[in-house]
Amino acid sequence: MLELEARAEPSRLMPWLSPLLAVALTLVGGMLLFLALGKDPIEGFRIFFLNPVRDLYAVSELLLKATPLMLCAIGLAIGFRANVWNIGAEGQFMLGAVAATGVALYFDGSQSSLLLPAMVAAGALGGALWASIPAFLRTHFNANEILVSLMLVYVAQLFVSWLVFGPWRDPDGFNFPQTKMFDDAATMPMLLEGTRLHMGFAIAIGLLVAGHVFMNHSFTGFRMRVAGEAAAAARYAGFSASRMIWAGLLAGGAAAGIAGMGEVAGPMGQLTDKVGSGYGFAAIIVAFVGRLNAFGILLASLLMALLYIGGEQAQQYLNLPSSISMVFQGMLLFFLLGSDVFINYRLRLRRRAA
Repeated sequence: MLELEARAEPSRLMPWLSPLLAVALTLVGGMLLFLALGKDPIEGFRIFFLNPVRDLYAVSELLLKATPLMLCAIGLAIGFRANVWNIGAEGQFMLGAVAATGVALYFDGSQSSLLLPAMVAAGALGGALWASIPAFLRTHFNANEILVSLMLVYVAQLFVSWLVFGPWRDPDGFNFPQTKMFDDAATMPMLLEGTRLHMGFAIAIGLLVAGHVFMNHSFTGFRMRVAGEAAAAARYAGFSASRMIWAGLLAGGAAAGIAGMGEVAGPMGQLTDKVGSGYGFAAIIVAFVGRLNAFGILLASLLMALLYIGGEQAQQYLNLPSSISMVFQGMLLFFLLGSDVFINYRLRLRRRAA
């Protein structure tokens, strides 16, 4: 019979094979799902995985969808490496969008070239301030940052709703819960003519590089890595646990805030009550599929964006429910967790005793 046997030491290969195995199993599971729903699995595969990359415009939409996932995930990865569990990137994403919108509305009509950088800074500051709440409560009252950051997501949602239904609602918006459209100076310039891919993608790539340098080539990143892998060793070396918590949460909040800024200054062009699109939660999966590594996060964010757009395509062409992309995201996480078991265990075939 088959049984799990503990490895003498963790596998060095499985941490990198595990995401690939999870992706392959997700593809197989998706084919079986299409078959169970009465759809042609080959056609379903084509619509879900190939149609979103059929031409240059489709690829640009994929990169656009991946941009906020990259930004949120690289910020989360910094904290996760130090065992700082920020689960509230969705709320920090929304507060970054709110802060950037506040700058755009306050300077409405301005054509200054400094307006867009000011919105980026405001977005980062808004997300970081929202993340500072669980950081403060964790370091001063030992509150669980998982619960606090998660609950603050719903506070952020209510705050955005209050703004767009109340003081920031566009008086010419036919009573819809939205602000007025931003001026051209407050919107991201396009990277490719004829597409919606904007400068936020370049910012995301830049932050991925900065995150890689910080995590792997800085003393603070080294201390955070030690704190995550060997907390006792970090304490013995005199590394401050409070500083690690603050650094992890503020990095995640700032990156998520910039992602929120890119959303309102990019494809939306305004703040609405639908600004929270689940990017902050999906970025948790992206961070772990990418193995908390900048290059891995780049690839994982493209995969997750493919699942988002593929779900929309399946809904349109195969008459499947809109939740189909969530099913694929769940399968990916499930198979990743299952594959990770083999980092510390191996399968052994044992014969039953007579």
